[in-house]
Amino acid sequence: MKLNSINSNAGRKARKRVGRGIGSGLGKTGGRGHKGQKSRSGGFHKVGFEGGQMPLQRRLPKVGFNSAISRVTGEIYLYQLQQLPGTEVTMETIRAAGLIKGSIKRVKLVATGEVDKAYEVSGIRVTKGAEAAIVAKGGKVAA
Repeated sequence: MKLNSINSNAGRKARKRVGRGIGSGLGKTGGRGHKGQKSRSGGFHKVGFEGGQMPLQRRLPKVGFNSAISRVTGEIYLYQLQQLPGTEVTMETIRAAGLIKGSIKRVKLVATGEVDKAYEVSGIRVTKGAEAAIVAKGGKVAA
C-alpha cells in the first residue's frame, strides 16, 4: 500500500473550504452573499425573528382549550361493572374496585359492553344508552 493509493471513505463528503479563492466557488464573500446581518460575523438572531416584524407564531390566533374539569373526570364502561363485588354502583365501590384513580372526583357510566346483572347506580352520571341497558336488566338508576 502506498500513501498515494489510499482513498477516503466511500460516501464521505469533504467539508466546505470557505474563503480559498475565486476558483473554489466559495471565495470572497464565502457563500454569505453581500451585506446584511447574515453576512456579518456574529450576525445572529433568535429562531422565528423576522427583523422586528411581528413573528408568525405571534400573528396566528391561539386555538384549542383544555378543560380543567377533564383532569378530575373519569369514564367507566358497562362491561367494567362485572369487576364490582356487589350490585351497588357508587363512587366508593368504583374506587375500591380500582376502576378509577384517586384524583378522579366525578365519573360517567358509558354504554360500552353488556350488563350481566341488575345494578343499582347512584351518585354518578349515566348516559342514556347505559341507563336503558341497566333498566332493561331490572336495575335502577338514581339521579
